[in-house]
Amino acid sequence: MVSKSRANRIAERIQEEISEMLIFDIKDPRVANAYITDVTVDRELAFADIYIFSSSGSGVAEDVVSGFRHASGYLRSELASRIDLRTFPQLRFHWDPTPERADHIEKLLDSISYNDQDGSEDGIAEDA
Repeated sequence: MVSKSRANRIAERIQEEISEMLIFDIKDPRVANAYITDVTVDRELAFADIYIFSSSGSGVAEDVVSGFRHASGYLRSELASRIDLRTFPQLRFHWDPTPERADHIEKLLDSISYNDQDGSEDGIAEDA
């Protein structure tokens, strides 16, 4: 069992290496617009959970995740050669909806701000 800080360092390194492989090595069109949002590694180094997102949106989530799962053997062996660990964790890929949720919340806040600028200032001035 490794410490939390070591697990975090390993997760960061996995994220960096997969991101680099996405740019230079992986040619699968299913993962063309994908990027890694987060990686977590359990303290036993048995599993690495990789969270992915695509700029194409959630409509392609299943295709992107299946593309990564298809390439998982290649990714794992390539990562094992780049990162020196006794045993390399199994890779599990998950769709990360966080960027879409953040964009939706940002649009809601912008619309609230826009509505406040249009009508609320007059209402406040009348009440005062």
